[in-house]
Amino acid sequence: MSQPIFSAAQTIQNKRDNKTLSTAEIQQFVAGVADQSISNAQIGAFTMATWLRGMNTSECTTMTLAMRDSGDVLDWSQINLNGPVLDKHSTGGVGDMVSLILAPMVAACGGYIPMIAGKGLGHTGGTLDKLESIPGLQIQLETAQFQALVKQNGIAIVGQTAQLAPADRRFYAVRDVTATVDSIPLITASILSKKLAEGLDALVMDIKVGNGAFLRDTASATQLAKAITSTADTCGMRCNAWLTDMSQPLAWNAGNSLEIEETLAFLRGDKPRQSLADVVYTLAADLLVLGKLADDSDMARSKLEAVIASGQAAEIFQRMIHAQGGPVNLIEASQQHLPAAKVIEPIFASQSGFVESIDVRQVGLTVVDLGGGRHTPDQQIDPSVGLRGLPQVGTPVDTKEPIAWIHAADTSAAQQAADTLLAAIRLNPEPQGEIPTIRKLAATTRKL
Repeated sequence: MSQPIFSAAQTIQNKRDNKTLSTAEIQQFVAGVADQSISNAQIGAFTMATWLRGMNTSECTTMTLAMRDSGDVLDWSQINLNGPVLDKHSTGGVGDMVSLILAPMVAACGGYIPMIAGKGLGHTGGTLDKLESIPGLQIQLETAQFQALVKQNGIAIVGQTAQLAPADRRFYAVRDVTATVDSIPLITASILSKKLAEGLDALVMDIKVGNGAFLRDTASATQLAKAITSTADTCGMRCNAWLTDMSQPLAWNAGNSLEIEETLAFLRGDKPRQSLADVVYTLAADLLVLGKLADDSDMARSKLEAVIASGQAAEIFQRMIHAQGGPVNLIEASQQHLPAAKVIEPIFASQSGFVESIDVRQVGLTVVDLGGGRHTPDQQIDPSVGLRGLPQVGTPVDTKEPIAWIHAADTSAAQQAADTLLAAIRLNPEPQGEIPTIRKLAATTRKL
């Protein structure tokens, strides 16, 4: 019996009418996206129909695998690694440098981290933008070189290539301009298609919740956590998903070179902001357990603390930076290499009190407006600008001590950023309670 002729329009209509799509329909639609035979208009119609109607686990799994298989899938079997291939992914936040800290820590404990990261999106900072503030560092590597560096150093952090999940690149570009970015099945397929293409044994997800996150409420974040873990499980990859807070800046700093400096301080063993440490150690410990490098979270935590105390994690990060074209002495001589802002000015509050709430999205957009992010896809970033010493909920504030510091290109930009940041921070005369950083382990794969 001959196979029915594929019709992109019919597939779109079926999803629009809330019918379950067949494996063949999804596979052929994704193939058409990858080979350009399906137009952007058809992709937009499909993503909107999916946003409205959703997908069941079977459909989402089929789409994830089809997007993975639209390009190269990394094979580690010929490289003879002596540990598991692991990764971590975040849905994005402000002051979120967790990937840069966690990856060398896990590598120092015996994991291999082939991290394919992204650039900033909207108000959130991107791991690649932070790395590119390091002079000479290359984020675009050929697959063979990428895999060789992962074996050599235990870690490499690069950008997505044209050969890796190319269907996802087209899907995402259309979603970005059709108000369908926040579709749970499309987010799931986008994230997991790239992570499965990395050839991972296990993945830990950091799903942000709060006013600075793309998913602001716990219900939506939990739904995404369950979709990702159930789809990962069906695809044969161990995956846990945590909900973490993004209703206040995670770290002291927001801005590319400032966040690299804070990353280096953490790896050197300097005392970090507690919220940042909570996320780093929680996710890294879970990844060691998922990767079978530790029996439980207590053992994992001990191993992670040891590689910070011994300097092993910092050494691995330094080796990765140098191997990808950066300076050989970044850890000990960061101020010689990282770009510094032309203007650094303190910000003072007009009244005393305690921080009651922070509009974290606005904090992120302040960094973007300073030049530390993009308003258009081709905009050049100024890596030196940003915000330093950001407060959190409960921080006491007076009119004599700076509430934060602005790093800007000029005084006009600094003043505008100061006004915007102060408007984003609400004070209360009474002390405020701290906000828990780790919300919950929202979902796990069934078989660990």
